[in-house]
Amino acid sequence: QVQLVESGGGLVQAGGSLRLSCAASGSISSIITMAWYRQAPGKQRELVAHITSSGSTNYADSVKGRFTISGDNAKNTMYLQMSSLKPEDTGVYYCNMNIYYRNYWGQGTQVTVSS
Repeated sequence: QVQLVESGGGLVQAGGSLRLSCAASGSISSIITMAWYRQAPGKQRELVAHITSSGSTNYADSVKGRFTISGDNAKNTMYLQMSSLKPEDTGVYYCNMNIYYRNYWGQGTQVTVSS
């Protein structure tokens, strides 16, 4: 059984920064990819950032240059450093890991950016 636990969300003013973390526990064999998604009120969940086991990254156009995804495979942990936050970044952020070809999700953490 694999569990992902997120932390680091909260309320921040526009222009501020937050760092999200996601730790995986349980029977973890091989992490293929890590990703962060977000869901704003009334909108569909969208991909924010993605990183492969080789370190290749890609980002949604809306966060390029402001967000950085990273992973620590030794600790089974991933991070999302968010800077220059905007009110439109508000939403519930979910971490996702593909562990040996099975997808796992965190419970979500709320990020609210005030103007």
